[in-house]
Amino acid sequence: MNPRLIIILVAAAFAVAAPFFVYPVLLMTILCFVIFACSFNLLLGYTGLLCFGHAMFFGGAAYITGQILKTTSVSVEAAILCGALAAGLLGLVIGQLSIRRQGIQFAMITLAFSQLVYFVLLQMEFTGGENGMQGIPRNPLFGFIEVRDSFSFYYVILGLSVAAVFAFYRIVHSPFGEVLKAIRDNEARVESLGFDPEKFKLIAFTLSATMAGLAGAMKATVFQFVTLTDVSWPVSGEVILMTLLGGLGTLTGPMFGAAIIILMNDHLAGFGEWALIAQGVILLVVIVFFRRGFVGEIGALVKYLARRGKRPVSAPVTAKPVVEPNG
Repeated sequence: MNPRLIIILVAAAFAVAAPFFVYPVLLMTILCFVIFACSFNLLLGYTGLLCFGHAMFFGGAAYITGQILKTTSVSVEAAILCGALAAGLLGLVIGQLSIRRQGIQFAMITLAFSQLVYFVLLQMEFTGGENGMQGIPRNPLFGFIEVRDSFSFYYVILGLSVAAVFAFYRIVHSPFGEVLKAIRDNEARVESLGFDPEKFKLIAFTLSATMAGLAGAMKATVFQFVTLTDVSWPVSGEVILMTLLGGLGTLTGPMFGAAIIILMNDHLAGFGEWALIAQGVILLVVIVFFRRGFVGEIGALVKYLARRGKRPVSAPVTAKPVVEPNG
């Protein structure tokens, strides 16, 4: 049997059985941030765009989803999709204004827009200001399936996460994804081939914002409240750490990075500021010793060992016997 298929089946079995052994809310939090990290990886790891304000899509979609669920009878999956689409629309508008810049200029522009979104949400009445939005209901799935308890809702979040990760996989392994990687490596050469790099970067930025919005909308329904922390710059910094920790430009790297950071925060929650110190130490270690992230370094090691295993071994040179002449 194909080893990759075996890994997928084992992972699927683990995901289905996980809520029987682990607190479902913790599992759903990991899944939400897995999608968030994948969205950032699409932007930085595959397109080469560093966004310092990715939390504006994450938190903005969370508020939109919460408001829809509180004021209407829309089903929970429809509200989540509306939040994701709203984040994608916001990404399209901000991308139009910032995509022409590169490097640190692009990063600072996105940070400025993120702070603008933060203060707008702070002043708006429906968000609850510094108190946040409380009491977000979980309307029935498809209008008739109750998902109020966390155990059953976990499988809704799991299904959405699998669909999002599959979409991310298809994007980066499509011709569109190949163009994005080419833009990351050499934008001038891509332009000389007749492509419009700004158009492709804008599409990638919009898709990344939509995925980040999906993650934020899911998180709002998991915890049933939203706060300004979800839109703040520390959340943008946290998703950068998750992506770097797992490995930029890899499919599974951000997933492992998100899981490690969420589990670490959960275990260090009682230590206050020590959680931030631990994150800083981990980031420092990754930058110094694991520049490709844990998954990236493991992948590089496997390739190196495979190359060594295929290297032909030269046959030992044996001396020919000397034949003595007769007589």
